[in-house]
Amino acid sequence: MNKQHLSGLYAAPFTPMKGDGSLNLAVIRPYADYLIRQQCVAGVFLCGTTGEFASLTTEERKIIVEEWVKAAGGKLKIIVHVGGTSQVQSADLARHAQTVGAEAVASIAPYFFKPATVDDLIRFFEPVAAAASELPFYYYNMPSLSGVSLPVHIFLTEGKKRIPNLAGVKFTHNNLMEMQQCIQVEGGMFDVLHGFDEILVTGLAIGAQGAVGSTYNYMPSLYAGILEAVKQGDLPKACALQWESVQILDVVIKHGGGVRGGKMLMNLAGIDCGPCRAPITPYTTEEYAILKKELKETSFYSYLIH
Repeated sequence: MNKQHLSGLYAAPFTPMKGDGSLNLAVIRPYADYLIRQQCVAGVFLCGTTGEFASLTTEERKIIVEEWVKAAGGKLKIIVHVGGTSQVQSADLARHAQTVGAEAVASIAPYFFKPATVDDLIRFFEPVAAAASELPFYYYNMPSLSGVSLPVHIFLTEGKKRIPNLAGVKFTHNNLMEMQQCIQVEGGMFDVLHGFDEILVTGLAIGAQGAVGSTYNYMPSLYAGILEAVKQGDLPKACALQWESVQILDVVIKHGGGVRGGKMLMNLAGIDCGPCRAPITPYTTEEYAILKKELKETSFYSYLIH
């Protein structure tokens, strides 16, 4: 495995859907072109939480990955989330991702029957990572949704002994002590990809080099500004930009959060991702109008690039 450290911004794409809930694959190519035009997005994290992975079939997840690989044309790094509750399904998705040309795979912990120990988690991931042994494997740590809160730095240390292609973690958690422990394992051996857009500046300040997020779909230049400000040592500017993002995200959260609200913002960016699948409630025309009005009180529109 030729492993290169990941850095920069990785958008977590929404899954485009039609009004009846079926996939709208025709949107993926213009979606990829849109991200490429931003010139500040390093890659995409496919079929994660933002992509509604738990509401997709195995076949749909494979088709989405295939379409993105073709649409990206090598201009975006492709990380494929293969996680779920079935070890067999996850291994199948990992194998497929490697076959069609992904650059890395990632997996959340199983969230129904949950691993009780780090050893349980490693045993679950071993065949999944082995199914894509030529690619870097990342643990997608998101205890707020998975319900699995095991010490990630210990998982990285012990997991590397049994998962040769273990490359790091997508750290979607606000435990910054644990995040620092992960960053410092073996002198910085692992990639620690920051997963909470609204506190990106904090992750960068303690050493994260890359980040995965839903808002990098529609306003990546704001976060690229945060990255550059931290790099230049201008923490006040980085914090000011972060505050802009918080004000925008406050509006998004009022309208259903990162997935539901985010799809509305993608419409404003000119990429129609449609509604979410049930049980997420469709948004109404009236709500959309209110959202647009509320966003005028923020800097959102200044970051749109059509």
